[in-house]
Amino acid sequence: MADGSALMNTYGERRLTLVRGEGAWVWDADGKRYLDALSGIAVCGLGHAHPDVTRAIAEQAATLVHCSNLYNIPVQQALSLALRDASGMDKVFFGNSGAEANEAAIKIARLHGHARNIDVPTIIVMEGAFHGRTLATLTATGNRKVQAGFEPLVRGFVRAPYDDIDAVETIARNNPDIAAILVEPIQGEGGIRIPAPDYLARLRALCDHHDWLLMLDEIQTGNGRTGSLFHYQQRGLMPDVATLAKGLGNGIPIGACLARGKAAELMRPGNHGSTFGGNPVACAAGLATLKVIAEQNLYARAAALGARLRADFQAALAGCDSVRAVRGEGLMLGIELGRPCAELVDRAADQGLLINVTADSVIRLLPPLIMSDAEADQLVATLTPLIRAF
Repeated sequence: MADGSALMNTYGERRLTLVRGEGAWVWDADGKRYLDALSGIAVCGLGHAHPDVTRAIAEQAATLVHCSNLYNIPVQQALSLALRDASGMDKVFFGNSGAEANEAAIKIARLHGHARNIDVPTIIVMEGAFHGRTLATLTATGNRKVQAGFEPLVRGFVRAPYDDIDAVETIARNNPDIAAILVEPIQGEGGIRIPAPDYLARLRALCDHHDWLLMLDEIQTGNGRTGSLFHYQQRGLMPDVATLAKGLGNGIPIGACLARGKAAELMRPGNHGSTFGGNPVACAAGLATLKVIAEQNLYARAAALGARLRADFQAALAGCDSVRAVRGEGLMLGIELGRPCAELVDRAADQGLLINVTADSVIRLLPPLIMSDAEADQLVATLTPLIRAF
């Protein structure tokens, strides 16, 4: 395919050419079928070609594809209300991706800082984080590989180790310019890292004490993947800002930045915008996706199936010295090995399974929420011998 493409080489060599999907399965150009345990990197939570989402997209495309945000868009307003009611937040800004959602959050934090007369509003971000690839979000990202070559980076960020409250408290004592904390409830690209159960609550308390905004990047943890629409709903707290994308449109590009209280009132006309953000087709896909997740209680399904997969992998890999940990929440799973294991991606594809490796040595599994028990069993049966052989 390389000779027949004019694409910039930003993704390296791509072995597979995928042409069709249905449910938890995709097919390549040669007709080979693959069990998709990656869901387009946590995007197709309802699987591929879900009939309800497909119908909503087709009906909206036949009615109105785009009219710009100079006008009221009924389906956009309907999705904003659905997200407000499901999240407990107050207001929503729609963009086209997770990076755009996080850009909106960063701008809200700066408005909050300037309202407090801080000249250089600064956001605490975490080592190992991933927030996007725009200049601001790659600066917020805690991965030097993502940042390399794009200096000078954006100022206004200070970094702390993930899951380390003492480090955040030290920053609070020494930096009067802090305006917000931006953090993932579970680090995805960082290796499916799960913090202590009270981590988010303690960050919430620090933000309350110092008048900072608590901003949660729920782009990978949200949309039902970890057992609730937003992961914070399992932690008994509310953020000031939460960002959502990936699985919200089940494959149609959409991002959302939600805010509540004082954070929801900071944006004013002219402060921010997006030509395609919240367009009718994307919002129709988002509404259909939320409806299916709620009506089929896929929150509970993700939690139950994720627990089953963790237990099955732990049992199947017991005694395997190269396996350091099997961890996760809901259908956001990581199997950490003792050495870099990127080659397992191709080995799994050869066996008809799509997986991902992140943080060099963590097999990341992000199956669709609609994956059946039989498909989950097949996932374990296919991947386990590959890990043991490796």
